[in-house]
Amino acid sequence: MPPATPALHRSSIRSLPLLARGKVRDNYAVGDDRILMVASDRLSAFDVVLDQPVAGKGVLLTQMALFWFDKLAAICPNHLTGDAPESAVRADEVEQVRGRSMLVKRLRPLPVEAVVRGYLAGSGWKEYQHSGSVCGVALPPGLKNASKLPQPIYTPAAKAAAGEHDENISFGRTVELLGTELATRMRDTSIALYRAGADIAAARGIIIADTKFEFGLDADGTMLLMDEVLTPDSSRFWPVESYAEGGNPPSYDKQFVRDWLEQLRIDGAPWNKRPPAPQVPAEVLVQTAARYREALQRLAA
Repeated sequence: MPPATPALHRSSIRSLPLLARGKVRDNYAVGDDRILMVASDRLSAFDVVLDQPVAGKGVLLTQMALFWFDKLAAICPNHLTGDAPESAVRADEVEQVRGRSMLVKRLRPLPVEAVVRGYLAGSGWKEYQHSGSVCGVALPPGLKNASKLPQPIYTPAAKAAAGEHDENISFGRTVELLGTELATRMRDTSIALYRAGADIAAARGIIIADTKFEFGLDADGTMLLMDEVLTPDSSRFWPVESYAEGGNPPSYDKQFVRDWLEQLRIDGAPWNKRPPAPQVPAEVLVQTAARYREALQRLAA
């Protein structure tokens, strides 16, 4: 069924100071120590925000993130405060917040995205075909597109400024950025989170091919899991029953939109993956929303 509420492309919470608008989330300051994170229905691909939102996407992302924060709390503490997001806004702003927001601790974000790959896919598959490695991590010969890796690999990326692409970096570079102890803890925690999440998802018929985690430090220097976790926006989700090596498996994530954009031709040429974004057909948006919904329904069943 379609969402009962219209799509939220851009929130407008006037009772709180706006800190930043990301590709999907609008962040507002709540005092000096908390942030209201509002997940809009904006859709991005190749780091470009598309003009058309996917109605209900922000609610689905938030509910999935809350599911995983609960399931993975024993491995790593997270940024949730436990406070109701609705309590931070005026009565006339509650509908912009309801179901799609988290009231979280204000942290010092670490400047590294913790990427973990359990399968060969996307840019990793393209790189492997040329070098036999992914982000500098050597892999066995003979792997195919979508092959399961012998073990999950950690391929961190340096966070880029808004509108720019994140840069893949070596573990050695993360040590330079964070120090040996924190870089090692971030790597080991990320792999543990991925393994646990992949096991939970597999039991529900979903393969998590790869994902990224973000971490921040609180006032005491404790590392907390933040932002989102194991959602279709940050991960590749494949249904177990249709998985096969050798091609791009059907997915529950925005790979459907990426594939459409990759096949798009504008005046006979591929889209250059820079703004302005092309107009996405309604059918592509509808099918994307359906994939997000099915992923949450499977996980929460």
